[in-house]
Amino acid sequence: MRLLNFTNCIYIAIFLLGSGLTAYSQTARVNIDQNDLLPELLEEKAEMTRAGKLGERYNIQVYNGDNKAASDVLREVRSKYNSWPSDIIYETPNYKVLIGNFRNRLEADRVLLQIKNDYPAAFIPKPRRG
Repeated sequence: MRLLNFTNCIYIAIFLLGSGLTAYSQTARVNIDQNDLLPELLEEKAEMTRAGKLGERYNIQVYNGDNKAASDVLREVRSKYNSWPSDIIYETPNYKVLIGNFRNRLEADRVLLQIKNDYPAAFIPKPRRG
C-alpha cells in the first residue's frame, strides 16, 4: 500500500514539473506591425461619426415625387424650418425631401409633431446605415 502512494507521488511530481516547463516555454513576445495610415483613418472615422455621416440617423420625409415639385417643397421647408438640415435625395424613380439628421427616434418624433401641422403626410422612414 505504501508503494502505491509513493508511485502516485512520483507521477504527480512529474506532471507538475512538465506543466511548469510547458507554461514557461509558452511565454513569448508579440510584435504588431500596423500601417502608418491607420491612426489617420481612425481620426477620419471619428470625424465622420461626429458629423453624422456614419451610423443610423433618423430623417423626416415630407415629400416624394417629381423633381420640380420637390425643389419647390425644399425651398418652402428651408424657409419655415431653417434650424434643421434639409435635402433632396433621388431614389429611382422619385425625389424625396428629407428634414433633419437626428441621433435617435425620440428627437425625430418631437420634430415630426411640429412638422405634421404643415405636412400631414410626413413620416419617419426606417434609417439607413451610413
